[in-house]
Amino acid sequence: MTSFRSNSYNVVICGAGPAGLMAAYQLGKLTGCGGRILILDKKEPWKEPIFCAEAVSTHRLNSLWPIDESWVRGSISGIYFTSPKGYKAEFFSKDCGRLLDRSKFHHAIADACVEAGVECRFDALVKCISRDGDGWNLKVQVDGEMFSLTTRAFIDASGPGCRLTRGISCIEGLETGDTDLEPGIFAIAEGIPHDRDHIELLYGSEFEGGYGWIFPRDGKEVNVGFVLSKDAKPGMPLREKLKHFIATHYPGASVKAIYGGMIACGQSKKPLAKCGLFKAGDAASCVNPMSRSGIVEALLSGKITAEAVHEWLDAADDSARARIEASVLDRWMAALGKSHLQIAKAKPGLAKIKDEQFDKAAKRLSRLPREKQTLLRIFFAVLWSCPSVIWKMRSFLH
Repeated sequence: MTSFRSNSYNVVICGAGPAGLMAAYQLGKLTGCGGRILILDKKEPWKEPIFCAEAVSTHRLNSLWPIDESWVRGSISGIYFTSPKGYKAEFFSKDCGRLLDRSKFHHAIADACVEAGVECRFDALVKCISRDGDGWNLKVQVDGEMFSLTTRAFIDASGPGCRLTRGISCIEGLETGDTDLEPGIFAIAEGIPHDRDHIELLYGSEFEGGYGWIFPRDGKEVNVGFVLSKDAKPGMPLREKLKHFIATHYPGASVKAIYGGMIACGQSKKPLAKCGLFKAGDAASCVNPMSRSGIVEALLSGKITAEAVHEWLDAADDSARARIEASVLDRWMAALGKSHLQIAKAKPGLAKIKDEQFDKAAKRLSRLPREKQTLLRIFFAVLWSCPSVIWKMRSFLH
């Protein structure tokens, strides 16, 4: 199939990650399966590599999308916080998280989109968009052939960097998804010691303001990698830095594949919608600035955006539509944005903690019984090992 069902839509969504898929599904439901909703991506979202560690909170995911064990790799019952010298503080909570198979998860949401009446085209590259009267004109390429489509509303869920919407005058000042872009890289590897039901987070100067991780996958494979701050100067290509890290700390490991890219890890106060164009997911900078988690955040962003777009389509006039557009940021701020702004304030302070301070805190915590190693106790133990950071983080602690 090459041609589209129509050349005119009520809503077109670009990007079939969690945010775009969730927005499409919600709009399909809200418009009663007949809303002329189209979602586009250049690749099938279950076939391309998924650039993340695939871990989510059980409670938070289930509140947005009921968990089906068919797309879950396993359950998480704890997190090890590991210092540079290898001291481990353990947070334990039975069934606190899930490890997803993102490919299967995306497939499940896409199937739900189809059932909700959404037209899904995962062979279409959006080349450019432009304002067209009261709507938007899209140039879309499929198998080398160009198509012109129009839409009343457009949702950009294409990721950070605003390539698609750059230079459009009527949306100047809109969120660009690049408030705090950080380099991240990881490998799928075997032969690394790990607990199948625990995540391990690694801290220290080696990660230059970020952190490392080991996420279990299937009992043999792990996802091992790190994210660095945007100001990091690693001195070597990230791929080589990761290889060196694995060879140094896990000499028996076998690397099967390496993936990397820039992660949107900031939170701004820029608007998320103007002139019928809405931002969602990484394009809306919805990632947690500290943990860099983004799956559940993207699902929530997609849901909020879809609800606003549905109201926008039914609005009586331009002033009502403008009010709805302005409300999207308010809705996001009420849901997670305000906490993200606070976390972003704390981020520079935590990046200044020295290796010996991480070691001191983790060593002390490792002596406590598991049931006393709460997240709050772990957090404050690190702070008290570095008193100067407390002053830097006072706004976060209020």
